[in-house]
Amino acid sequence: MSEPTPGGRPGSEPEAEPADATPGPPEAPAEAPSGPAGPAPLGVARTPTGVPDVDARLDRLADADDLPVSSHLEVYEDVHGGLRDTLTALDRRPGPPAPPAPSS
Repeated sequence: MSEPTPGGRPGSEPEAEPADATPGPPEAPAEAPSGPAGPAPLGVARTPTGVPDVDARLDRLADADDLPVSSHLEVYEDVHGGLRDTLTALDRRPGPPAPPAPSS
Protein backbone atom coordinates (compact mmCIF):
# COMPACT_ATOMS: atom_id res chain seq x y z
CA MET A 1 0.00 0.00 0.00
CA SER A 2 1.28 3.46 -0.78
CA GLU A 3 1.59 6.09 1.85
CA PRO A 4 -0.81 8.99 1.87
CA THR A 5 0.57 12.13 0.36
CA PRO A 6 0.02 15.41 2.10
CA GLY A 7 -3.33 16.92 1.11
CA GLY A 8 -4.34 14.01 -1.09
CA ARG A 9 -5.61 10.49 -1.20
CA PRO A 10 -3.30 7.54 -0.90
CA GLY A 11 -1.60 6.93 -4.20
CA SER A 12 -2.55 10.28 -5.72
CA GLU A 13 -0.05 12.82 -6.84
CA PRO A 14 -0.22 16.27 -5.26
CA GLU A 15 -1.49 18.95 -7.63
CA ALA A 16 1.27 21.15 -8.92
CA GLU A 17 0.89 24.83 -8.20
CA PRO A 18 1.41 27.19 -11.10
CA ALA A 19 4.75 28.97 -11.18
CA ASP A 20 3.00 32.34 -10.84
CA ALA A 21 0.83 31.51 -7.83
CA THR A 22 0.67 35.00 -6.39
CA PRO A 23 -2.77 36.51 -6.83
CA GLY A 24 -2.82 39.58 -9.04
CA PRO A 25 -5.28 42.44 -9.17
CA PRO A 26 -8.74 41.52 -10.43
CA GLU A 27 -9.32 42.15 -14.11
CA ALA A 28 -10.91 45.51 -14.82
CA PRO A 29 -14.31 45.34 -16.53
CA ALA A 30 -14.49 46.48 -20.15
CA GLU A 31 -14.66 50.23 -20.47
CA ALA A 32 -18.28 51.36 -20.90
CA PRO A 33 -18.90 54.20 -23.34
CA SER A 34 -19.40 57.49 -21.57
CA GLY A 35 -22.61 59.46 -22.04
CA PRO A 36 -26.03 58.32 -23.19
CA ALA A 37 -26.36 55.97 -26.12
CA GLY A 38 -27.47 57.56 -29.37
CA PRO A 39 -30.57 56.63 -31.34
CA ALA A 40 -30.53 53.13 -32.76
CA PRO A 41 -33.01 51.45 -35.12
CA LEU A 42 -35.21 48.83 -33.52
CA GLY A 43 -34.94 46.55 -36.53
CA VAL A 44 -38.63 45.63 -36.52
CA ALA A 45 -39.60 43.87 -39.74
CA ARG A 46 -42.67 45.24 -41.48
CA THR A 47 -44.83 43.49 -44.03
CA PRO A 48 -46.27 45.83 -46.68
CA THR A 49 -50.05 46.18 -46.54
CA GLY A 50 -50.50 46.69 -50.29
CA VAL A 51 -52.23 50.03 -49.68
CA PRO A 52 -49.79 52.70 -50.89
CA ASP A 53 -51.00 55.45 -48.53
CA VAL A 54 -50.77 53.17 -45.49
CA ASP A 55 -47.37 51.78 -46.51
CA ALA A 56 -46.00 55.31 -46.98
CA ARG A 57 -47.17 56.27 -43.48
CA LEU A 58 -45.66 53.15 -41.93
CA ASP A 59 -42.39 53.84 -43.77
CA ARG A 60 -42.42 57.29 -42.14
CA LEU A 61 -42.08 55.58 -38.74
CA ALA A 62 -38.49 54.72 -39.71
CA ASP A 63 -37.72 58.46 -39.50
CA ALA A 64 -37.93 58.16 -35.72
CA ASP A 65 -34.90 55.83 -35.77
CA ASP A 66 -32.57 58.75 -36.45
CA LEU A 67 -34.18 61.23 -34.07
CA PRO A 68 -33.80 61.76 -30.34
CA VAL A 69 -36.68 60.46 -28.25
CA SER A 70 -37.95 64.00 -27.65
CA SER A 71 -38.73 64.23 -31.40
CA HIS A 72 -40.55 60.90 -31.73
CA LEU A 73 -43.91 62.36 -30.77
CA GLU A 74 -43.96 64.60 -33.86
CA VAL A 75 -43.38 61.58 -36.13
CA TYR A 76 -45.98 59.45 -34.34
CA GLU A 77 -48.60 62.22 -34.51
CA ASP A 78 -47.92 62.71 -38.22
CA VAL A 79 -48.27 58.98 -38.93
CA HIS A 80 -51.39 58.69 -36.78
CA GLY A 81 -53.02 61.68 -38.49
CA GLY A 82 -52.21 60.28 -41.93
CA LEU A 83 -53.62 56.85 -41.09
CA ARG A 84 -56.74 58.47 -39.63
CA ASP A 85 -57.19 60.52 -42.85
CA THR A 86 -56.81 57.37 -44.94
CA LEU A 87 -59.50 55.59 -42.93
CA THR A 88 -61.80 58.61 -43.09
CA ALA A 89 -61.40 58.69 -46.88
CA LEU A 90 -62.65 55.10 -47.03
CA ASP A 91 -65.94 56.25 -45.50
CA ARG A 92 -66.31 58.98 -48.15
CA ARG A 93 -65.98 56.70 -51.16
CA PRO A 94 -69.14 56.46 -53.19
CA GLY A 95 -70.92 53.20 -52.83
CA PRO A 96 -74.39 51.92 -53.56
CA PRO A 97 -77.09 54.40 -52.71
CA ALA A 98 -78.52 54.15 -49.24
CA PRO A 99 -81.96 52.60 -49.06
CA PRO A 100 -84.78 55.13 -48.74
CA ALA A 101 -85.94 55.86 -45.22
CA PRO A 102 -89.27 54.21 -44.35
CA SER A 103 -92.19 56.62 -44.52
CA SER A 104 -94.61 56.80 -41.67
